[in-house]
Amino acid sequence: MPFTIALSGLNAASADLGVTANNIANVNTNGFKKSRTQFAEVFAVGTQSISSSASGSGVKLAAIAQQFTQGNIDFTDNALDLAIGGEGFFVLNDNGARSYSRAGAFGVDNQGYVVNPQGARLQAYPFAGAGLFNTGTPVDLQLTTGANPPSATTRASFGINLPANAPVPSNPVFDPADPSSFNHTTSVTVYDSLGAAHTATVYFIKDPAPNTWNTEVQIDGSPVVGATPIVFNPDGTLNTPVGGLMPLAPYNPGTGAADIAMSLDFASATQFGDAFGVNSLSQDGFTTGRLTGVSVDAEGIVFARFTNGQSTSLGKLALANFINPQGMQQIGDTTWAESFQSGSALLGEAGTASFGNVQSGALEASNVDLTAQLVQMITAQRNFQANAQMISTADTVTQTVINIR
Repeated sequence: MPFTIALSGLNAASADLGVTANNIANVNTNGFKKSRTQFAEVFAVGTQSISSSASGSGVKLAAIAQQFTQGNIDFTDNALDLAIGGEGFFVLNDNGARSYSRAGAFGVDNQGYVVNPQGARLQAYPFAGAGLFNTGTPVDLQLTTGANPPSATTRASFGINLPANAPVPSNPVFDPADPSSFNHTTSVTVYDSLGAAHTATVYFIKDPAPNTWNTEVQIDGSPVVGATPIVFNPDGTLNTPVGGLMPLAPYNPGTGAADIAMSLDFASATQFGDAFGVNSLSQDGFTTGRLTGVSVDAEGIVFARFTNGQSTSLGKLALANFINPQGMQQIGDTTWAESFQSGSALLGEAGTASFGNVQSGALEASNVDLTAQLVQMITAQRNFQANAQMISTADTVTQTVINIR
């Protein structure tokens, strides 16, 4: 009997050493979660339950329990290195089978899909427009590879200050080549529907009427119809155009693009002091853009950035959680699968409910404490030696019994 009990102790200590060795081997594996061995004593149970004098029959391995504590966050230079600060798992599509991982070292394959080193595709909720996402069913996250299309200018805003004491120009006939026919001018770059750039120039001409300025507008040196006077109140604030908008007649850019139909916005224009000033100039059009990079915010929204200064939302990362994460089935490559013990996957979004935030340009390190594992290794080794000594002692006792005459 002592041989069997000691043998069960050897097997238990060997399993403990195996788990410890696996933890130590993966101390530098991103997203790895350590495990620990859990043991249970063994008793021979008869029809009348366990005898009060039973000494026990040894030990057995009850479970190898995963420990899903948070690992340290290590920062990197790759925008597609992702870490979850808090609870949750990345959702992966592995050739049609769904798997889950905390390892966020992602890249891009030859089709533009975001994948892990094993080729499993990262799942995200598709963009539905107006800042919303279709959170019903996640899809494979794919980076756009085409150009960002241009957008024609529809509004140009001028945050200017016109001097209150400006004189009326000496030349009453406007001539853009004659500075004596206007007081001040400023320009802004606008875009047509094909993304071609054009220069829109606005000339400001003091009118003899109090607090009134006439305007002339040209695009690429050609006059644009529709400019109207700007009138200020006695306190220097804008009176007309009402609301600050000055619609212009459509302008044919001559490039094959659609006519530029834009309005000038003078809502923030003022008439103070004796100096002309341009405080801000902006317009809402842009040219064609090429992909320059990808960024992911704390809520898991993936943005594509383009050379034209625009950014497009490609999707929002899908995260999963489980009622019992320790019940998940390990399938290798630092990934897990859903099991009966874990319960069904609960899909959600970063920063909501029980889900943590996403950190871009970072990876979650293994949660293995190397010092603690080395101590555990020594403990398991001592247990193994003690059980081996128990077998040796039982053998000596057996030999003694055999040698009795």
